Amino acid sequence: MKLEDLAYFLGQSQPVTRLVVTIFALALTAVVYKLFSRSISKVGKRLELDEHVQNSLRLVLRVLTILVAITTLFTAYELPTTWFVGSSALVGAAIGFGSSQTINNVAAGFYVIVSRPFRVKDYVMIDDQEGQVEEITINYTKLYTPSFNILEIPNVQVLNSRILNYTQEGYIKYTFSLGLPHIGTNEEFAKSAESAIEEFSIIHREKQLRRPEYYFETSTGTGRSFKFRIFVPRGDARTLYMLQPELADMIMRRWDATRSKREESKKPALM
Repeated sequence: MKLEDLAYFLGQSQPVTRLVVTIFALALTAVVYKLFSRSISKVGKRLELDEHVQNSLRLVLRVLTILVAITTLFTAYELPTTWFVGSSALVGAAIGFGSSQTINNVAAGFYVIVSRPFRVKDYVMIDDQEGQVEEITINYTKLYTPSFNILEIPNVQVLNSRILNYTQEGYIKYTFSLGLPHIGTNEEFAKSAESAIEEFSIIHREKQLRRPEYYFETSTGTGRSFKFRIFVPRGDARTLYMLQPELADMIMRRWDATRSKREESKKPALM
């Protein structure tokens, strides 16, 4: 049915009938949106489209659906153009008095998608918040955080933030630090770290495509620190959240065992 036919039919109908038909048309629009959205996911998987491309297509579909819904309402009730002008003035006033943030978020969302400081399934840090990008909507960027929750960050805040992207060459290249007191030598700690990394690599041979790395970071009056780098396949943040603490724990347990042996060797032998 064309929109003109729908308008004519509704114009000849009673108010209650018009309301029912309008609700039906909007519901049908929502169903079509859901079907197309699922089709994008299925076709994307079959064609191996990047998650970021699929997200962009869903965003465009969402905007088109909103436009169709608005057009349906105006057509169904034959709203005059003066209403549109008047509503535009009200919308403009609303924007001036507090809705500008929403409009800015919409513009920022499109800018994030086009400029691509990160893509869907990239692992990023936005200011002090980190996580895997699950979706970029009109208003928010959604992160899957180390607490296994979804964090929604306004797109305006994303544009005004420093962004660190851990995702390169198909991996999440995540770096973390371990601090130590000035006990023992760097060489002793390196042996403990190498032993722990070797064990870790053997246990997770199927999950880890690259061996973890480490290097000396800095030394202060109170202690020193080493940086470790763990490699997890892109889009697998859940594995990262499970393996990173495990690796850190294995390293520190090996180091504690080395320290204990060192202290035992210093004790005088009993007569």
